[in-house]
Amino acid sequence: MAASNFSFPVLKTAQIAEALHTYGLAPAANLRAEDIADPQPDLLPAVFSNFLSVVDPTGDDEQLGFDALASLDNPEHYAQGIHVVRLHRRARAFLESIQFPGFTLRDLLRPDPRRAALVLSALINFLYYRDEKLALLQPIIDEFPNSDERRAELKAKIAEHQKAIVDHELAAQMEEPEVQQLEAEVNSLKQKVVEYNKQQLALRAKSNAINDKKEETLRKISEADFELMKLAQENSKLLSKIVQSPEKLQKALEEKKTARAELKNAEKIAMQSVQEKTATLEIYSKASEKLSKHFSKMQALQEQVAAAKTLEKEVKARKAKISDESVAIMALDTKIVEWDGKAHEMEERVKAKEKERDQIVADENQKLAALRSEIEWKLKCLEPRERKVEETIAKVMISS
Repeated sequence: MAASNFSFPVLKTAQIAEALHTYGLAPAANLRAEDIADPQPDLLPAVFSNFLSVVDPTGDDEQLGFDALASLDNPEHYAQGIHVVRLHRRARAFLESIQFPGFTLRDLLRPDPRRAALVLSALINFLYYRDEKLALLQPIIDEFPNSDERRAELKAKIAEHQKAIVDHELAAQMEEPEVQQLEAEVNSLKQKVVEYNKQQLALRAKSNAINDKKEETLRKISEADFELMKLAQENSKLLSKIVQSPEKLQKALEEKKTARAELKNAEKIAMQSVQEKTATLEIYSKASEKLSKHFSKMQALQEQVAAAKTLEKEVKARKAKISDESVAIMALDTKIVEWDGKAHEMEERVKAKEKERDQIVADENQKLAALRSEIEWKLKCLEPRERKVEETIAKVMISS
């Protein structure tokens, strides 16, 4: 209850007895002022029981749990004592709420006359105070004539809810052993979770270390790949140089072969010309013979001699031309021999260059094969580690 601002002057015993009868709090119908002046042990418990049953009817429904009952040898022997203790606790809470502290168990069970009058005066003054406040609220209550019916309905609902609360508390007490067992299991599971978290942290640390090693290995592999690329570039440069030189040599050789073929063609053409001229000369000689035979009869010997001289001159001229052509042919043969020597020398150089290129390519291929085998060996060495890392990561993911 909220704190109040009313005062509670000490009332006379007659006033207290009359007020208790008026509010229906008197433990007996024949309660008198003398009973207040000389209080019995059951006076205040009976008054507070009646008062609290009206003001707070749900406060005494609490039941002992199974653990509390199990701790008592004979729970039925303590029922009255428990009831008194609860009544004192509720009465003290109410008096403290109206600014009346210091209510002890002795005040409840064995009060002296002055203390009993003081406690009952505080209680009755509270009732006066409540009536005064309710009188102020009466005009508002009068505006709702069906409030009694509504109050009855609410009380019925409150009773139903109270019964449901009692049933629920009873069910909770019945299920308390199971709840305790579940709490023990939950605590065990929490402990396991803590252990698993520690294991997970350790696995994460190991995973981070493995990742660092993996990154270092990958860095070394990338450096090896970079070195391999550099060697490949150098190899390609050497190959380009090696390939460019034979092209030039091949081009020069082809040019020389073309010149040689041209010289051979010129020689063939010259030989064909000589042969043609020889054939023509033979034809001319035969024709001249025939002519001489035909004209021998018609001409004199001078004409035959003149014809022979003329033919002889022509023959000399032809021979001179043939000799000149032979000289040219000999010069061409000399040049051909010279070009053949140069071509042979160039072929030897090309073979030497090709041999040198093959040696360099073989050395580079050997180096590449050694480097490739080394990289493959490193990769094979890394495969178990990668599988272990993947298995560890998979276990960590499954456990998380």
